[in-house]
Amino acid sequence: MFLDILKGFIIGICASAPIGPIAILVVQTTLSKGHKAGFITGMGACVVDTLFAIIAIFALAAAEKIMNEHRELILIAGGLIVTILGLRMSFSDPFRRLKGGKVNNGVSVQDFLQALLMGLSNPGAIFVIFALFAFFGIGPSDGSDWRVAPTIFSVSAGAAVYWFSVTALLDHFRKRFKMRTIIWINRLAGSIIVVIGLVLLGEGLFRVLFQGYPLI
Repeated sequence: MFLDILKGFIIGICASAPIGPIAILVVQTTLSKGHKAGFITGMGACVVDTLFAIIAIFALAAAEKIMNEHRELILIAGGLIVTILGLRMSFSDPFRRLKGGKVNNGVSVQDFLQALLMGLSNPGAIFVIFALFAFFGIGPSDGSDWRVAPTIFSVSAGAAVYWFSVTALLDHFRKRFKMRTIIWINRLAGSIIVVIGLVLLGEGLFRVLFQGYPLI
């Protein structure tokens, strides 16, 4: 049991580590608003990782079947959502509520929800979780054995520790950035996310229009 908990904790860290849309969003939020806002954003990703871990343990076969049957729809819908979120980041002003010369450190539920939505719309994220569970030898349950609950919680804990550490480190260096620099980082991060979204969207459209796969 302890070994599975340790494996789950490592899986949580490994699932959070890849540089993707959520990681870019967390970096942007932390540099714009500070440690608390960045960590709350990271917790949105943590919830997604926990949900995918539950699926990997209890409903792996069903999830793989659904994703294979509706891959094109998932790619197109996910690509649109990621692209829209990236555009919002690109054109947002992190200092629009600047008062008295202080940087906006506000914690918003919107940051959490944005990360949650971005994680759920990224089809690659769930495959990462599946691969990590397979690599560490944690197999699916029949759905009735809740002794795997500590493993699931340890995945969540690993992700939470990772995002807390990363956002704390970014917040430390944040003080060295000028406001104009943070604005440009904000725009660059949004642009990168837009590109990722367009790649997902393009792959889905290519499969439908040129390879003959059905949308639904």
